[in-house]
Amino acid sequence: MPRLLAASLFCLLACLTVCPSADADDRPNIVVILVDDMGFSDLGCYGSEIETPNIDSLAQGGLRFTQFHNAGRCCPTRASLLTGLHPHQVGIGHMTAPPGQPLGFEGPYQGYLNDNCATLAEVLRGAGYHTLMTGKWHVGVDPAQQEAWPLQRGFDKYYGCLSGAINYFKPGGGRGITSGNELVPTDDEWYATDAFTDKAMEFISEAAEADDRPFFLYLAYNAPHWPLNAKESDYQKYRGKYEGGWGPMMAARQAKQRELGLFAGDVTPAEHLGPEWDSLKPQQRNRLDAVMAAYAGCLDSVDQNVGKLMEHLDQIGKRDNTLILFLSDNGACQEGGRLGNGGHKMVMNPPLRTTNGVQIGLAWANACNTPFRKYKHFVHEGGACTPLIANWPAGIAEGERGGFVRQVGYLPDFMATCVDLAAADYPQDVPPCEGESLAPLLRGNDAPIHTEPIFWEHEGNAAVRWGKWKLVCEYQKPWELYNIDADRTELNDLASAEPGKRDEMVAKWEAWARKTGVAFPERFNMYRFLQEKAAQEKQARETQQAS
Repeated sequence: MPRLLAASLFCLLACLTVCPSADADDRPNIVVILVDDMGFSDLGCYGSEIETPNIDSLAQGGLRFTQFHNAGRCCPTRASLLTGLHPHQVGIGHMTAPPGQPLGFEGPYQGYLNDNCATLAEVLRGAGYHTLMTGKWHVGVDPAQQEAWPLQRGFDKYYGCLSGAINYFKPGGGRGITSGNELVPTDDEWYATDAFTDKAMEFISEAAEADDRPFFLYLAYNAPHWPLNAKESDYQKYRGKYEGGWGPMMAARQAKQRELGLFAGDVTPAEHLGPEWDSLKPQQRNRLDAVMAAYAGCLDSVDQNVGKLMEHLDQIGKRDNTLILFLSDNGACQEGGRLGNGGHKMVMNPPLRTTNGVQIGLAWANACNTPFRKYKHFVHEGGACTPLIANWPAGIAEGERGGFVRQVGYLPDFMATCVDLAAADYPQDVPPCEGESLAPLLRGNDAPIHTEPIFWEHEGNAAVRWGKWKLVCEYQKPWELYNIDADRTELNDLASAEPGKRDEMVAKWEAWARKTGVAFPERFNMYRFLQEKAAQEKQARETQQAS
């Protein structure tokens, strides 16, 4: 393909010119750690009771962002993070899909990375970096579309799951593990979170032994996405700690957030959408305790592995000049119904080779996103605001460490930041990067990096952020307008009180949507689309057999 051939030649020429340079040794290694479906308050350093000492130490030695935003869902986030563009620009306006089978719409909804973009790996490899990835890809999964797989999109090495969800213990059912471009087996001791970390450490060591060029690692854990396959020891550590329900958990997290100074001022928490805990039967409360304990155990395992990775970087002398960016792809996941799915028996005896299993559901997800409204799928703060931790011993001044970055940022900023810090060249034959470099914020500058509006859309959920104002809507409901500086949890809708500002921002969003190819204002429900498609295909087969 011309686009891929051009990119390969660009990378080769750039590598020949950059690799021998002494300056390349001074550029930071870059590690992006992305977790899956983690709530805003699920880390200890963001208010949680879940034990995350290793991740908390990254925050203590680095910076915590309080207004960094994702794209509200798994693969749109990955598409935007990897390319510096909006997901619609790169072919993933909704979710992934096989070639020639877009999810309801054409163009921006083809379902895999298109050729009209460059990935972080392509750009950084062109600047002389080793490019390494382990974990969840989810921006091109079909075997017939290997040009959208990691090795074909700039990564030197890859090990992980191409699909959106896997079984942590025994992947299977078309959701297996890929090494390079080949499907590989797993043994009985295999566990996804451990395996992705171990392979990442192996890749880093191999790069360090090969030469002194810096490396880029994209470590994309599938945890804590369903099925919540926690190890027994991690699960039992939390079993019984949630018997009091979501009310006490949320209150404790809000108190800790105030103690930490997480928000610049006091915030009023959004209303919880679950039933009163005391209205549930004891058996149901016991089941829900088990569900949340499994979730906490999966996150605890992630923290253990982050600690293992940090120790490895220390051992090989790469820790000091490595920028680590840790974040979640969206808010906690409400999929699984209001009260989730599964319980103690399913945690202890998980179905294997399938993604059927434990899910936390809406009520726990709502609590995990404390103090915000909504959850995964939506672009209210509970869906689209992510914890982001930046840690870089050589690059973040000692006096800034442990502090907060309160300026607005979003996923396309990763590309701009990597281009900036790696002295890389962003290609001229693709749309310009939509982001701004985070480097000034890492260096202690507290001025906004975004002065123009930034935009979101997923499944008909839409938003604009412009200074203190946020315009947001849920599916096809009326637009809501909030002064985020005064109302961080989106409780006081000013759309009627500020019609001029509302209309101005609506016009900006519609102009962006038309330019970007967004199909609006139609709501798109992927699950309903796939069910209707399967029903139509079944009816067609039955009609053909009858004739």
